Amino acid sequence: MTENVTWLTQESHDRLKSELDLLIANRPVIAAEINERREEGDLKENGGYHAAREEQGQQEARIRQLQELLNNAKVGVAPTKSGVALPGSVVTVYYDGDESDTESFLIATREEGLGATGLETYSPNSPLGHALIDAKVGETREYTLPNGNTMKVTLVNAEPYHG
Repeated sequence: MTENVTWLTQESHDRLKSELDLLIANRPVIAAEINERREEGDLKENGGYHAAREEQGQQEARIRQLQELLNNAKVGVAPTKSGVALPGSVVTVYYDGDESDTESFLIATREEGLGATGLETYSPNSPLGHALIDAKVGETREYTLPNGNTMKVTLVNAEPYHG
């Protein structure tokens, strides 16, 4: 799996594209607001001007983030089969052979996991998510922790996420 590819469902892709289009359409509104505030006088003490510039910066950063995300997105359908860990699956795992210590989470991008209330979301590109992709129930995989150590993880269950 390519590291900078983001897996998205068509629904999430469309939602993000709509957000991007709205932000781009809003650019003239923000520019007009900045010009309006600039007319108020001394820029050093003009809180409205600085707030409008800050908002513009945040929106431009979000536009760049969405453009990059969508440019690197691989649009697919949410998984429909159980028993295999895929992007869009809710998985249950245990670590280092301790079957009594299980954890369940969604394998998805942060953008995909926004609606998954109560579920931790791990990216398919994270070390854990990457190790689990295509694993079948009962299979044990190994991945590298941030400190350089390795951890074994066993897939207990994998079900398609239904939001």
